[in-house]
Amino acid sequence: METETLALFEHLSFEFLEEFDVFAPAQTGRTRDHEPPEMMRGFLHCYYKDIYGIRPVARELNNTVVWLSCGFDRPPSRDAVDRFLTDLEHVVDKIFDHLVEQAALRGLLDSTYSIDSTDVRTMPADQDASKCYDPTAEEYYYGYGCTIVSTGSKIPIAAEFTESKQASEETVMRVTRDALAVETPIWMLGDSAYDTLDWHDYLLAAGVVPIAPYNARNTNDPLDIEYRVEDRIKEHSKDVKLKQSTLDETYNRRTGVERTNDAVKDCGLGHVRARGRVHARTQVFLSLCLRLVIAITNYERGDNPGSTIITV
Repeated sequence: METETLALFEHLSFEFLEEFDVFAPAQTGRTRDHEPPEMMRGFLHCYYKDIYGIRPVARELNNTVVWLSCGFDRPPSRDAVDRFLTDLEHVVDKIFDHLVEQAALRGLLDSTYSIDSTDVRTMPADQDASKCYDPTAEEYYYGYGCTIVSTGSKIPIAAEFTESKQASEETVMRVTRDALAVETPIWMLGDSAYDTLDWHDYLLAAGVVPIAPYNARNTNDPLDIEYRVEDRIKEHSKDVKLKQSTLDETYNRRTGVERTNDAVKDCGLGHVRARGRVHARTQVFLSLCLRLVIAITNYERGDNPGSTIITV
């Protein structure tokens, strides 16, 4: 069973990891103490089997069937596992981007993007984490946050690790730009937290229709609209009109990003076992990478890419 599960990941090449200087030996003549592609497969295997944390991962990779299936010459040490996770922080964004490109090449993206933030709960032992408030659950938690743009069958295409679930407007704009750099959708959906002029105007200028519920906030003269885009289009164009029914029907698709968040949590984002912001961020992006690997693997095998499991 271990061999079959690991073999499903092997068609996804991680050889490009060798190109990054961060994985080069620190000193001339020193042999590499961890193999990036093999270790990456090992971490994906562990996260898929709900194994998290340096010690548990190191124990799993000392299983003879597992380390042989991952391609190691010998079982990696706990220190090697720890060093790899630390080094990976410098390139995990590039790995995620690479996998997003692979998903796009396979036609797994669609014309509707959704953006949302989710909580990243970690251990109290993580001194870099802080007490955060989750306005959706109306409760406090200990940890960080992550803002995700998703599309298609629970496919994350852009993300950013944040100090709390509530992302800054700067983060929202950066993640939105990253998403549009992959492909330009027709629609971009967000809840009322994304009812900002800059976000709407940027998307409209890019030829994308943003749909976020109008939030009157503290204004004394609220507009008679359901979605901010109604006012922005009226102000910028007299010829373009959007039907209320079309806006409502399209906005209902926003639940897709919530399903993506749940899928990524199943891949490890909901089980961050970190000591420090660097490891926490790396583990978050590893979870995002695993979600993409599962979707691509299922697609390649003719199965449903939206499934969170790989049928062996």
